[in-house]
Amino acid sequence: MKIRKIAPNEDLETTVNKKRNRYKIAIIAVIFISAAGFLGFKYFTPKKEAVCLGTDTKIYDTYKNAVVLVKHKYGYFAKINGKEIPLNVEDAKEETIYGTGFFVDTEGDMITNRHVLQPWNSTEEESEKVNTNIRNLRMKIASILTTDVSEDDYESFISNNWSHASVSYDEGEGEGEYEESSEETTESAGEEFVSSNETETDTSQVSTDIAASIPVKEYVSAENIEVYVKTVDIQVALHNSDSEWINCEMKKVSDDSNIDLGILQVADHKTPKTVTNIISLDNIVDNDSSLAPGQKAIMVGYPMGIDLAQTNSGIKVQLYNGQISKESDGNKIQYSITSTHGASGSPVFNECGQLIAVNFSGFDQVQGFNFGIVAKHIQAL
Repeated sequence: MKIRKIAPNEDLETTVNKKRNRYKIAIIAVIFISAAGFLGFKYFTPKKEAVCLGTDTKIYDTYKNAVVLVKHKYGYFAKINGKEIPLNVEDAKEETIYGTGFFVDTEGDMITNRHVLQPWNSTEEESEKVNTNIRNLRMKIASILTTDVSEDDYESFISNNWSHASVSYDEGEGEGEYEESSEETTESAGEEFVSSNETETDTSQVSTDIAASIPVKEYVSAENIEVYVKTVDIQVALHNSDSEWINCEMKKVSDDSNIDLGILQVADHKTPKTVTNIISLDNIVDNDSSLAPGQKAIMVGYPMGIDLAQTNSGIKVQLYNGQISKESDGNKIQYSITSTHGASGSPVFNECGQLIAVNFSGFDQVQGFNFGIVAKHIQAL
């Protein structure tokens, strides 16, 4: 056993403190080195330089599998006394729209337009129209739905009696008409003769008795009826697929009404294996002031939706090109690319294949006046 000799001027406490100090210095050094390594990796690792693709064909071949056709089916629903039912009546038909989206990571995230994900809020005019319809639907349901109808029969009862529904009624008084399954009794409408020796009938008393014999129906209060619009299903199809639709879910939309962008995600949160090249957000033009009129603009998407995309050999994405027509205003740029409905959400590239914008609007009647949200706003989603 070795006995360490303590120096004459060094007591036991001093020795212990020196050991502790050495440990502290070592721990601090490890923390410092780790932090320096992390910061160096994050801020000083050189970015991989983007390769300029140079031609429309190379851009198309690189990104065609990342661009998808979006199919969005939505409709009106009612929640009555807590029971949700779809509304399939004349005033509330299901609708299906098409748009475009593109994969930006391996977790199934796709960028598209907000109005593709929430078409009922696409414009102020559309929102006002939908809200008016919601109010009318609510009042019409309240005008025909009686409290004796079971929850399981709400949907069929409303559909069968919709022709009797009205937006103007006194709640609770049962002004609406409805169909019942019981048979009605019919009596002769011929004239009845009363002999002179019969007792005269008090007609006012008879009317009162008849009214009293008719059961009074109670109607569901409008306060217990909620009507709204929501997605029935939203799916995407890949380039070259043969009518194979992938289930998706809306992940997020921009809070800014001027930024028509949103995120759609594959339901299983996995980007399909056939998508070999995502449209990386590390390769975007985030300085929109560098986008000048005359520069090339290339769009890959699905204008006209399924009508133009469907071919004998499957769904095919299309490429269209043009030039930037107007400088960015901070939110959008204008370009001369041919576009129409269905192309909403299409990626727009420069001549090198860098993402510069997301197509969002135009004019079906006149081509050459189309717009895209500048790519820098994707980062804020």
